[in-house]
Formats: sequence, C-alpha cells, structure tokens
Amino acid sequence: MDFSKVKLVVTDMDGTLLNSNHEVSERFFEIHKKLKEKNIHFAAASGRQYHSIISKLVSIKKDITVIAENGAFAKQDEEELFSFDLPIEDLLDCLNYIKNIEGVGVILCGKKYAYIENKNAEFADTIKQYYSSYKIVDDFSDVYNDTFFKMAIYHPICSEEFILPKVEHLSDEMQVTVSGKNWLDISNLEANKGNALTKLQNSLHITQAETMAFGDYNNDLKMLEKADFSYAMKNAHPNVKETANFETLSNDDRGVDYILENLIK
Repeated sequence: MDFSKVKLVVTDMDGTLLNSNHEVSERFFEIHKKLKEKNIHFAAASGRQYHSIISKLVSIKKDITVIAENGAFAKQDEEELFSFDLPIEDLLDCLNYIKNIEGVGVILCGKKYAYIENKNAEFADTIKQYYSSYKIVDDFSDVYNDTFFKMAIYHPICSEEFILPKVEHLSDEMQVTVSGKNWLDISNLEANKGNALTKLQNSLHITQAETMAFGDYNNDLKMLEKADFSYAMKNAHPNVKETANFETLSNDDRGVDYILENLIK
C-alpha cells in the first residue's frame, strides 16, 4: 500500500491506541518521533477530557493536536482551536430521561473539571481513568463558572441497550453518541470527531486523501469517513469495520503501532 501521501494521522484512544490497561506503548513514542521527522502531524481524538488525554501523551503534548470530549474541544499545544459548548440547563434537562435507569452514572463535562454528584461518589473510581480532573458536588445545579461540553452517561452493562432508547429522540437537537460499550454522550449537535477532523484538516491544509485515521467504536464513524486511510481495530464494533476502508490488529496487539511502523517505512 502506498502511504506516501499521508500527512496527518489521527487516532482514537481507548480501545484503539491504548491497550486494555489504558496504556500507550513505549514504542509509540519512538514512532511519533519518526512521524515528526517526516512532517506527519499527529492528533489524538477521544471522548476523554483534555486533561486525561494529555496525561497519556505528556512527553509529546507540544507537538500534537488533542481533540477531546468527542470533538467538542481541541487544543494544539496551548492554543485553543475550537469548542462546541452547551448551556448547562439543556444538559440537565437530559436527566429527566435517564433518572429511572438502574445503575446509571452521570458526568457533567466542563472545560475546567468533570463533575459528579456526591450521591454517586463511588462512581469516582469508575471515571478516574477517563477524567483525571474532576470534582464531586452536592448537586449539578450548584455547578457554575465553567464551560460545558457534554453529559457522559455510564451503564454497567451496555449503554447502547439501556440508555440509547431513552434519549435517542434528542438527536434532532443534540448529538447523541454511543461512545463505548458502557458510555453514551450528549453534546452540541456540531460536536463530533468528524467535524473536528475537518476543522483540523482545513487549518493544516491537509486533504482527506492525505489523512490516516484509527477507531474502534461508533463515536469514531464520522472521523473515519474523513480519511481515505481509515482503519478499524480488530476489536472494533461491527459498524466501525463496515465504515473503515481497512482493518488492523487489535489494540492489545498494538494495531495502530503496526500500521504506523509500515507508514514510516
């Protein structure tokens, strides 16, 4: 395969670049050094908050673009590129549709912090891996002085089965995205990884034909559609395998590293 056109690599994090222990391989950082030498820009695109993504890629943070909150917010080094926020009132209205779902956990995702209510304080153990900067509050209505990107809703068994049917009617007004087996996000209608990638491509003057992308879940679909070199992980959702042009090894077998090593060669 001819990778000579590639100028931009963008990858999801969980289930894609990260292994099942939420780790980036040591080899990846050597690969990134070689990508940089070849003037190939790297971007990480995730449902995670900005602070959490950076914590995984801190040694290269000045050289990459970070697309956080499923496309709602992006930064390159210290420069904010764009954001799509929502009034907190709109997000809190969504609670009415999920309040009777047993076992559900809710995160109000802001630019400064992710917020959880103290009645679900034990939920902090679940979110620590994805939200490194968070606060526990008495009530979401007490939260102020922040910019809000989304509401992330967790179900211990399956978000697609137990949460999506309760909120999919909101999709005309807000972005409703199943972002993982256990997660569903509600955000600004314009906030998705596809729009975010288009904005990045335009700012870098890079085309779809010059873009390589990797993903594993439904929140990656629109991003993969914007890259000619689109890869589904072996462990990906069937929708992702159907959308992507190619497939690579699983995240635990370093499928992203494998393709990038071939790109460098």
